[in-house]
Amino acid sequence: MPSPLISGTHVAIVTPFRDDGEIDWQAWSRLLDWHASSGTAGVVVGGTTGESPTISETELTELTRRACEQVGSRMQIVVGCGTNSTAGTVERVRHYCAQGVDGLLIVTPAYNRPPQEGLYRHFEAAAQASSVPVILYNVPSRTAVDLLPETVARLAHHPRIAGIKEAVASMQRVRELVSQCPAGFGILSGDDATSREAIRCGATGVISVTGNVAPALMSQMVAAAISRDEPRAAELDGRLAGLHQSLFVEANPIPVKWALERMGLMRGRLRLPLTPLAQRHHAAVEAALAQAGIALAAAA
Repeated sequence: MPSPLISGTHVAIVTPFRDDGEIDWQAWSRLLDWHASSGTAGVVVGGTTGESPTISETELTELTRRACEQVGSRMQIVVGCGTNSTAGTVERVRHYCAQGVDGLLIVTPAYNRPPQEGLYRHFEAAAQASSVPVILYNVPSRTAVDLLPETVARLAHHPRIAGIKEAVASMQRVRELVSQCPAGFGILSGDDATSREAIRCGATGVISVTGNVAPALMSQMVAAAISRDEPRAAELDGRLAGLHQSLFVEANPIPVKWALERMGLMRGRLRLPLTPLAQRHHAAVEAALAQAGIALAAAA
């Protein structure tokens, strides 16, 4: 069985903000405890869902420190520390390794679009600098570069590279990764809607957006899928299907934060350039929450 770092349900956790735009530390503490008690295997701090482009280094360090201190004994703490500079990424790797995290999530460099050899050398340098396991992150829809399975297979032999978050929603891609990478290498789905199918094809878990609003249900579905209880996994995934769709009607995490506010867990505040969920999508997100059996807070 793969280690908890590369199996089960990890949540790409949101960063809660107050109305003045500063981090809401009370809400952060509340969210961490909720996930730790809901079966979430771990959280990814400072990922895209956490609005990483607008989080300062000081803020990310404090988010990480508080997460490790509060729930580090109850679930895995992974921090997103990739940049589109190899030197900058190596510097961040060294910094966050010293914070006591369980792992690092490193995304492919965005915008400069390196070739496969450049990607290999980028991740190799990051892994060489790390004292904790590294999870590669491939999300071509955001970065405009695709980390191909043959490059992943080369990287998978590095002792510090433990797995990949693969956001290409293709079962052929999952099968290629399974067939080309060594045993014990974790393949985490980066697409909630196809995560159950990905596990059936050999993935070991998911790094989830849906888990932000339905952590227990998502964890139960993934556990059923991993144990090959397909009827149970299908039933649970059916309840989550509306969320898998409606939480992406606008750029993530816009719908997720709106949903969490409706649930009474935090303010839905975002940092520009992200803006609040358009009114026309409210009913669809509420319907998906109801389908999943999630109670809403009383309207203000």
